[in-house]
Amino acid sequence: MAETVTPTVQDSPPPASTRRERTGWYVYDWANSAFQTTVITVFLGPFLTTVTELAAGCELGADSCDGYVHPLGIRVAAGSYYPYLISLSVFLTVFVLPVMGAIADRSLHKKRLLAGAAFTGAAATIAMAFVTGDRYLLGGALFLVANISFGAAIVVYNSFLPQLGGPDERDAISSRGWALGYLGGGLLLALNLVAVTLLSEEGNPQRTLDLARWSIVSAGVWWALFTLVPLRWLREHPTAAAVAGRGNVLTDGFRQLGRTLRQIKAYPLTLFFLLAFLVYNDGIQTVITLASQYGTEELLLEQNTLIITILLVQFLAFGGALLLGALARRIGAWKTVLLSLVLWTLVIVAAFRLPAEAPLPFMVLGAAIGLVLGGSQALSRSLFSQLIPAGKEGEYYGFYEISDKGTSWLGPLAFGLVFQLTSSYRVGLVSLLIFFVVGFLLLLAVPIRRAIVAAGNTPPRVL
Repeated sequence: MAETVTPTVQDSPPPASTRRERTGWYVYDWANSAFQTTVITVFLGPFLTTVTELAAGCELGADSCDGYVHPLGIRVAAGSYYPYLISLSVFLTVFVLPVMGAIADRSLHKKRLLAGAAFTGAAATIAMAFVTGDRYLLGGALFLVANISFGAAIVVYNSFLPQLGGPDERDAISSRGWALGYLGGGLLLALNLVAVTLLSEEGNPQRTLDLARWSIVSAGVWWALFTLVPLRWLREHPTAAAVAGRGNVLTDGFRQLGRTLRQIKAYPLTLFFLLAFLVYNDGIQTVITLASQYGTEELLLEQNTLIITILLVQFLAFGGALLLGALARRIGAWKTVLLSLVLWTLVIVAAFRLPAEAPLPFMVLGAAIGLVLGGSQALSRSLFSQLIPAGKEGEYYGFYEISDKGTSWLGPLAFGLVFQLTSSYRVGLVSLLIFFVVGFLLLLAVPIRRAIVAAGNTPPRVL
């Protein structure tokens, strides 16, 4: 099919970024990864599931619970409440994130938008201190605010990436940011591991629940504190549309989003890549989000085992992101991401076969995840930056973020539905295979170099 795209050329090259500015950008990965790791990956799933089970009438510390809760009059299995919340949060972000991106592109003060979203999310996370007893509805509401704010802040943050380096530099910049994020998230998790180990009491499930809650709160404090660094070191890089703008940023952002939605069909290859990403990254995010719940509920592992495993993932992901970034310099980001999806498929198959109450195999699988996790995400982010028409970074990253960092929805929905029908977390895990297989096939079908040219950009030397 012949393409009728007229490449969009930037009015002028972006200002050269400084080392200080790039470092400030990296530090926000360090700041927000505490929420992703401590809250989403480790503590919140088991914590909120336990609180929901208490609301369903189950005893604290029970090995299993077949009870139900009724939020807004809807009958929900206690074990499905958290996966359903994730899906609801992402459904809401579908409307919020593209609008945030459009506003960012029209704003002269993107750092203020970053501050507003980040501090709102951090505040909601800190407020988890009040989720005691059976207050599962409060916990769910705070999670929705925190996760949507988390995604909104990432949209603004990612929109800085194309302005920090040229086509051949972005894979390395993105990989360094992601690697530092895993290091920061791992450090806070290590501190929480020490706290849980020293303060937990055998036979006292209430103490375990309290430690989980305060670990979640610590992530909010960490997030807010380290966000101050990028707010100081990043520079504003307003687009031509922002400089020329005369109206209200909010209403102009909505109008611009409408124009982009009407014009986006002019970039079918960018849309095709985005579809592939939404599919395979939904699978990745579901594994990250529900790993701790799978470990506690299906494999009957102790909380300490989960924390040690996720800590192992974090530090190996630091090296893995840099390793796959180096591989991308040799064979290209597109081929490297395809290879990582093959490895993800093998991970799901291995996870299904894991024996219960066996910590060592779970840790070995965690190590394998760590080696492919950071690189597959960092390179997807930098690869997408090559496919965005100049001046619309925020908007396009708004669509991208629908399935990035904790905002998957189809995977948790499938997982939750399968669990409700079968009461088996293993069967729910198998349902995730389709995301990696279909995502691989879709990404393989993208003519990536032609897609970059069609968006009006210069392709890197190696893809």
